[in-house]
Amino acid sequence: MRKQLLVPLRLAVGWELSPRLLSIIGATMLVLLRLTIGWHFYTEGIEKYAAGNWTAAPFFVNAKGPFAEEFRGMVWDHDGSIRLDKDAIMLQWATDRDRVADHFGFDDEQRQQAQENYAKSVIQYESVLEENATDLEEYQLGKARMEKLDQDPTRDGVASLGGQRETIRKEWKGKAAPTLKQVDTVWKNYIIAQNSVASREQMETHGAYHLRKPLSALMDTSIIDVILPYFDIAVGLCLLLGLFTPVAGLAAAGFLGSVVLSQFPPATGPTSSIYQLIEAMGCLVLAGTGAGRFAGLDYFLHLIVRKVWGTPSDDEV
Repeated sequence: MRKQLLVPLRLAVGWELSPRLLSIIGATMLVLLRLTIGWHFYTEGIEKYAAGNWTAAPFFVNAKGPFAEEFRGMVWDHDGSIRLDKDAIMLQWATDRDRVADHFGFDDEQRQQAQENYAKSVIQYESVLEENATDLEEYQLGKARMEKLDQDPTRDGVASLGGQRETIRKEWKGKAAPTLKQVDTVWKNYIIAQNSVASREQMETHGAYHLRKPLSALMDTSIIDVILPYFDIAVGLCLLLGLFTPVAGLAAAGFLGSVVLSQFPPATGPTSSIYQLIEAMGCLVLAGTGAGRFAGLDYFLHLIVRKVWGTPSDDEV
């Protein structure tokens, strides 16, 4: 009778619990955890891919904490150094003009039309810069001020000073934001115009020519936005299938860890990263326990490994 009354306590603390029962319960929970996290990653990846224009830029722009500047620097052309540089834009658009001609195999007449599209877009670009010259001048003058504020260590330790710096940053960014938006529109319309030069047969044969942005950093959102949907889908499928679970778990934990660092320290509110921190810990559990060997394809891979290498002998243990 006493033993029966103590069963709930034994189940709660694991004291004198049957190892067989514990392994079944533990393995079941690991499988459920793996499937839950895998489904989350897979659906996130599918949504990003289906959106077509998904970008991580807003997330990086709003980064906070000791690594905020590094994450903000990962936003493509975050300071407008490319889009506000006339020489850089003309070179890039001339490159796009030649690439689109080679992509479709334009004849001489089509190449001439592509050149006219290029000249027209350059005129539009120059007009945008001229219309916003005053704001752009203030923006360029404010860049040195922001660099000085970012290098001031006293503002990192005082919340009020840090908040003041962020207010100044938003006002400074706001000076160039309308211009950069207009440049983006001109650039987008330029690519559309160049694609419209192609005949229906050329379009069906080669497909549309897509915008190619020059890198503004070693790794920026022009690359991240392309890779991340496939990364999420791949990690999700691996966890759902229980395939290469330690690798997938570590990759997922590393990614979620970077999210936590971009919003560090985790705090309450809509931008809290505590949820990513919890899920990252779950991914580490999956990686550390080899959870794919429970109702997953890693079970069969593990059998192959054991068959090839065998189990360690008593002397080796």
